[in-house]
This record gives sequence, C-alpha cells and structure tokens, in this order.
Amino acid sequence: MHGTQTTMRRTPDGRRLLVSRLVDAPAERVWELLVETRHWSAWGPSVDDVEPADTRVRAGTTGRVRVAGVGVWIPFEVTSRSADELRGTYRWTWRVAGIPATGHRVESTGENRCRVGFEIPLLAAGYAAVCTVALRRIERLAVE
Repeated sequence: MHGTQTTMRRTPDGRRLLVSRLVDAPAERVWELLVETRHWSAWGPSVDDVEPADTRVRAGTTGRVRVAGVGVWIPFEVTSRSADELRGTYRWTWRVAGIPATGHRVESTGENRCRVGFEIPLLAAGYAAVCTVALRRIERLAVE
C-alpha cells in the first residue's frame, strides 16, 4: 500500500492542488475506473449515482450526478479528455453545475504501477480529504 501525496502542480487549467497515490496496477486498469461512469459511485465518496449521456467519458459528455447523502442531482459536462497510451498518461476534466471541478489523471510509472490523482482548483482545496478517500477506493478496486 502507498500513501497519498499532496503537491502543487501547474496543469493545462492553471495551478492546482494535486492529490495523488501510487497504485500497484496497470495505468490502463485505473483509467478504466475513471472513465467508465458505472464505476463512479464505487470510488467517489461524493457520488451516489450518475446519469450520463455516454457511459464512457469523452470530451463533451454531459449528464448529472446525485450528491451522496443529499440526494440532489447536479449537472456536469466533461470539458477535456486526453490519452497517450504510448507514454501511459491519461487525463480528463469536467465542470459540475457550470463550475470547473477536479481533473482526473493517471500516469504509468511501470508495467504494473501508476500514479492516479485528482487536480483540485485552489478555491476547493478542502475537497482534498474527499479525494484522499477516493484514491484509497480506486486502489482497492484496481488491485482486486
């Protein structure tokens, strides 16, 4: 098991807080957990359910998520998605209720290891605790 790391990172969306974790699983397996919307409620502590227009995230995917414990549905739109399989780097970003939200990234660090992380806008730094829980869940799902 690996600990969670929090750093400041320059991203295509500006300076963000990056909450990340090394996972002993191939980057492609972890990426699948992030882009298949049916998995979101299994790893996302703030997501009870999701109703996407596409079951697999792509730039332009829209839908809504039901906030855990509250039951309120909030609209989302995926604003970008990139995947470079040769380098083992993957990333997607979204807006939730029209507000820039987390970026989701996976970077291969070896054949069966990767770093998965969430890019958090600085004004939402308090969301790092939720992302830490999500990363532990992602790790558990990826190594099962």
